[in-house]
Amino acid sequence: MGQENKTQTWVREFILLGLSSDWKMQVFLFVLFLTMYLVTLVGNVLILLLIRLDSRLHNPMYFFLSILSFVDLCYSNSFAPQMLAHLLSARKSIPFYSCVLQLYISLALGGSEFFLLGAMAYDRYVAVCHPLHYTVIMHGQLCLGLAAGCLVVGFANSLMETIITFRLPLCHNVINHFACETLAVLRLACVDVSFNKVMVAISGFLVIMLPCFLVLFSYVRIVAAILNIRSAQGRSKAFGTCASHLTVVCMCFGATIFTYLGPRSASSEEKEKMVALFYALMAPMLNPMIYSLRNKEVMAALQKVLEKF
Repeated sequence: MGQENKTQTWVREFILLGLSSDWKMQVFLFVLFLTMYLVTLVGNVLILLLIRLDSRLHNPMYFFLSILSFVDLCYSNSFAPQMLAHLLSARKSIPFYSCVLQLYISLALGGSEFFLLGAMAYDRYVAVCHPLHYTVIMHGQLCLGLAAGCLVVGFANSLMETIITFRLPLCHNVINHFACETLAVLRLACVDVSFNKVMVAISGFLVIMLPCFLVLFSYVRIVAAILNIRSAQGRSKAFGTCASHLTVVCMCFGATIFTYLGPRSASSEEKEKMVALFYALMAPMLNPMIYSLRNKEVMAALQKVLEKF
């Protein structure tokens, strides 16, 4: 009877436990995360401006990179401002509907990013394996369609997962996380969540493994094509066009697969916090650096813009 009464309780807000209860550690994390957040904003906005201003970057590869930077900006903003405010707050609360919105937006953008990485892998496959037909195959409508498809699938998947998560009756409102995250919210449920866990697993397969298989297929074909190039200079140039994307793919897919497909343990909740933190701040901060420092065209565009000022 007591449990039944609990299931009828209306949760108006959630309390987030955050990353640490130690005040000095929270101040340290605030300074660290604020620095990373500002670098993320500057880096991704700079990438967007360079692609917009330099006509040499008006091609499919940089079109997808601009979409990726925009998604990274939005994803980071869905977490970072609230997390920074909570690090300096005694009471770390978030209204119910704000929590729902945060979960929906973060899941949607995260899923969209994985599919975007798959689309970018296909773009690199066409560039390396069919260079003479690259502009014909990767025409503007196809690029727009791929980008729109990535966003639609990401947001549709997030809508389904958000609805089945927040329709559950909750026993309490204390979330062991710094943000509203699916598995953290499911732990508050008073009922069996086996169905939800199955749906999360199916969702994870669609959002993570399908793009991962597309990336693997593309790069198997790319490596085979590069090995058939006779000159060392040609092989180096072909690999150079893929190096930045491959680095980002390994970083993003590697962290997710290690966290969610690895063995469950008592430290799983802490691992979930770390991977959420990685995608909220670390990945959006590193992506512009990887694509700029390893890309001569981006560096040339940056130098051209700096010379104007």
